[in-house]
This record gives sequence, C-alpha cells and structure tokens, in this order.
Amino acid sequence: MSSRIVRAARREEHRPGAGDQVSLVRLYFLRVGYLIFAVGLALTKWPLLVDHARPWPLMDGVETSMLVVLSLLAFLGIRYPLKMLPVLLFECGWKLVWLLAVVLPLWTADQIDPATLRVVSTFPWVLIVVVVIPWGYVFRQYGTNRGDRWRSTPSRPIDEDGPPRSRGAEPEVDAGV
Repeated sequence: MSSRIVRAARREEHRPGAGDQVSLVRLYFLRVGYLIFAVGLALTKWPLLVDHARPWPLMDGVETSMLVVLSLLAFLGIRYPLKMLPVLLFECGWKLVWLLAVVLPLWTADQIDPATLRVVSTFPWVLIVVVVIPWGYVFRQYGTNRGDRWRSTPSRPIDEDGPPRSRGAEPEVDAGV
C-alpha cells in the first residue's frame, strides 16, 4: 500500500507544469545568461561596494547598490531560471527605456558626451540576455495566461435568492443583540 502512495506522489511531482513549456537545453542557455549577467556585475560592482574611500554621490550609491542586488538575484536565477525571468526583463527594459529616452535625443542633437558613450559601450552584453530569454514562454506566461487571483474566494454567479455564499457557509442569522 505504501509503495502505491510513493508512486502516486512521484507521478504528481512530474506532472506537466510551467517548467515543461521550456526545453531543458533552453533552460541551460538561460542559466548561462544569468551566469554571465551575475558574474559581470559581481566583477564590476561588488568591488565598488566593498572598497570606497569616501561617501558616494547620491546616484552613484543608488546605482551601485541596485546593481549589486540585481547580481544576487541573477545568481538566484541560475537555480530558478523561469521564476527569476522578471530580473532579466527588468535589465532589458531599463536599458531600452534609457536608450530611447536619454541616448536617442542626445544622439540626434549630436550632444553625446564621453560618460554616456561609456555606459552605452556596456550595452552589447545585454544582447546575450535578449537571445537566451525564452520569449514564447514570456508571452504565454505574462501575456495570455490568467493572472493571479484578486480575492480569497473565486467569484460565483449571484443566486436568485441573494448574494453568493462560500461553500458550506450557513446563512447569517440575526441574533437580535
């Protein structure tokens, strides 16, 4: 009897789920993307966090702190590549917004300064991230799948006798207090 329960539990563990929608090879490519992202930030930003002689200007401190945490989340993405996809989407998203809102106007006005060019020169690395993201999964997961519920109980149609009731709940009786 107990061996039947164990077999049933194993079948339940391996039933098709969200992870099965992305091939194992694709998951490994995704893990490589997380690894490159995490190690790159760890090599460039962690030393700044550990070894700075004087207080930072406000935005330098904000940027470094944010990127150190992003690298930690990217390391977590190596273990949970699909669950941590929003980290990679954030990385692609902020760079796209910055290119369109900041760099493009500077470029069209022929006013790009060396500091902006330095930041833009780091952007080709994001192409690795763009390539390894399973975009079909992203669109299915965040575009066509139903979102998480907003209430504690699923909504039910209203009965002709009154408002919907949860299962097993008895109608309220006025105690006359």
